[in-house]
Amino acid sequence: MNTNDQDRQSAFQQTLLSARRTMLLSEILKLAVDSFRASKLRFALTALGMVIGTASVILVVTIGMTGKRFILDEIQKIGTNMIEVEYSGGGATGSEQVLYHDYLTREDEEAVVSEVPTVRYSSPMLEMHDRISFGGGVVKDTLVLGVSPQYRDVRNLILIAGRFFDQQDESAHIKCAVVTVPFAKEMFGSSQAAIGREFTIQGIPFTIIGTFKESVETFGQSEIADETILIPYSVARYFTGTDTVKQIFFSIRNMEDVPDASREIHRVIAARHKANSVYKVFNMTELLTTAASIANILTVVLVLVAAVTLAVGGVGIMNIMLANVRSRIREIGVRKALGATYREIKLQFLAEAVIISLTGGVAGTILGLLLPFSIRFFTNYPLPFSWWSVVIALSAATLVGIIFGTVPATRAAQLNPVESLKYE
Repeated sequence: MNTNDQDRQSAFQQTLLSARRTMLLSEILKLAVDSFRASKLRFALTALGMVIGTASVILVVTIGMTGKRFILDEIQKIGTNMIEVEYSGGGATGSEQVLYHDYLTREDEEAVVSEVPTVRYSSPMLEMHDRISFGGGVVKDTLVLGVSPQYRDVRNLILIAGRFFDQQDESAHIKCAVVTVPFAKEMFGSSQAAIGREFTIQGIPFTIIGTFKESVETFGQSEIADETILIPYSVARYFTGTDTVKQIFFSIRNMEDVPDASREIHRVIAARHKANSVYKVFNMTELLTTAASIANILTVVLVLVAAVTLAVGGVGIMNIMLANVRSRIREIGVRKALGATYREIKLQFLAEAVIISLTGGVAGTILGLLLPFSIRFFTNYPLPFSWWSVVIALSAATLVGIIFGTVPATRAAQLNPVESLKYE
């Protein structure tokens, strides 16, 4: 036999093998459908566990993503583009180790703005704890912050009533103030009632022109306390008698530029001061990364919890398939007597288990998708959704069918054909 004849014979054998595999698969699917039709209720109840399990996986992923988005949105409202610079102490200089203070100044802010092009807004901050006098002899200890008009943009403050002081007020040294909503309610009854009211700091009268609140409640963990008064920096510096500032705030144009901008700001400020002086630069980038990581870990944990439901559904599939094998022992014996192989019998019952599992998985996936899409439709809330959750759910459903269907399929394939035919 020449080479061409061998090639033709090999190709013919491959064609026959492919045709046999196709016929085998078709026969397996036909037998599986006939088996399900004969016991529709049992098939539906068995698949129900997988419906609940896959729907749970998709809903858990959706809930996890929603929680992650909410957390990140809340952090971003504080100001993810914000960079805060603070003097944290000097060192000692000279042979006698003389201690010194090297505080930040308004000139540091101006230098950063001119040398770091990604800076959009900036503001110095002076902090004073002073006794505020109101009409009628009312005196109250209050936190007073001296800031520039751009402080509102840097900190994303929300104006409730009135207005925020502007650059004209700053330049003209206008003695005006904006106060927090809790302060306005305590002293005047409401935010609107506080507008136009006066108070004095060290005998100097100030007029309230607006009330504000933070975009996210920080519960006093930021520089703004529950009861805080903001006044123009140009006015506040006369109470301290110095040009130094406690902190400087910067807002960067794009969040992606924050890490590089932080390094540049630190470089500019360090170059303007003594070598041993220490300045800390804070931003929200690390906090965002940490929050995202925590949210992802929680989502994974919730998915693993939901996977327990899939495992329970898999146990149900295994029990039903074992009962199915016992009820079809005689059928298995007949098929083996007609020439069915061990592999074909095992593949038959394994395919039935996978079909049950996958059918429940598809139904559960549809059910799991209905909730986020219905919320989007009726409320217009952009509930986050990941197609990866669908892939994970269907893959898990298929894997459960294979794992928990292997034992019943193996037991069916190992039955003795003679004893099977005698089984009553």
